[in-house]
Amino acid sequence: MDAKVIWQEKMSFEGTADSGFKVPLGTVAELGGNDDGFRPLELLAIGLAGCTAMDVISILTKKKQDVKKFEVRVHADRSEEHPKVFTHLTIEYVVSGKDLDRAAVERAVELSETKYCSAQAMFKKVAPIDLVITLNEL
Repeated sequence: MDAKVIWQEKMSFEGTADSGFKVPLGTVAELGGNDDGFRPLELLAIGLAGCTAMDVISILTKKKQDVKKFEVRVHADRSEEHPKVFTHLTIEYVVSGKDLDRAAVERAVELSETKYCSAQAMFKKVAPIDLVITLNEL
């Protein structure tokens, strides 16, 4: 995989990768930016959420779970000093549907954590990760 960012102006960049999609990167005015894009570490958290979300929804679909809404939330604590790395992560899986089997959801999350999600495998080498599952019956 290859990725790059291209400087636009001030502290604004446009990121692209092999897929060809574009994403704006920026920062706040206090740091010389226009507040016009994602912060790079936000994209890391979004990437983690997306990686595990795709695993879990794929597994739940195969397990014939009647999922109506699905959301993965990532909360990342960061160190106070530079470099302000992630020090702890919490991933919350919010699954809403009809007659959901908690064991099926737990297994899908476990498989993502231990087998499929490469982003989660990388992050757990540098920071502890807590997993939370919230089921909502619709």
